[in-house]
Amino acid sequence: MTQTTVNDAEIAKFTAMAEEWWDPKGKFKPLHKFNPVRLTYIRDNLIRHFSRDSQSIRPFEGLRILDVGCGGGLLCEPLTRLGATVTGVDAAERNIAIARIHAEKSGLAVDYRVTTSEALVAAGERFDVVLNMEVVEHVDNVPLYMKSCADLVSPGGLMFTATLNRTARAWALAIIGAEYVLRWLPRGTHDWKKFLTPEEIGAELRRNGLRVIDHTGVTFNPIADEWRMSPDMAINYMVLAARPARQ
Repeated sequence: MTQTTVNDAEIAKFTAMAEEWWDPKGKFKPLHKFNPVRLTYIRDNLIRHFSRDSQSIRPFEGLRILDVGCGGGLLCEPLTRLGATVTGVDAAERNIAIARIHAEKSGLAVDYRVTTSEALVAAGERFDVVLNMEVVEHVDNVPLYMKSCADLVSPGGLMFTATLNRTARAWALAIIGAEYVLRWLPRGTHDWKKFLTPEEIGAELRRNGLRVIDHTGVTFNPIADEWRMSPDMAINYMVLAARPARQ
């Protein structure tokens, strides 16, 4: 049998919530609040790495960006507005249907596809930037998933990975706090055993020819009611890796 990264139970879970992707007060409310900090991290690093004009309205003209596990397109749309040619892929057909409808209503051309990272590799696809954001903790066969995402990065390109750390604090806050006490997320959204440490993510990236060039923690400030980048990587964190221009 052909190996796959698709976890059917996870696909069913997110398909059931698909209608709420663009409701900032719905089940994806935490992701809407999280989106500004991850967009800032992506934008700032793309401008730095590709020597783009930070004052430009569309600084990413000519860049081809892939968002793996794009859901309803919360990252795809703003990156398209910034000039990138964006492909969003998801294994859940309903997610892609919602994403297409919203992009059309917004007047944005996003290449949405129902597919997987490993299928894109088999098709010979390559991208300047691969976004692997809040997905790795929901897939089967993490080594295959990380390899396929890395294989999609062009020479000189970047991959962003965002996920949850496998720590006691992450269990207490991201699962007990967020799912059971505050009810920010439906119960069962996350499985602590599937969380990965920054060291594990770094090892997968290096194993597949990428070099870690930056990382940051992301913490929630309850007073300001917003997420912020932080040195603290004990719960949420992002890792940036690059493929050498010549190999």
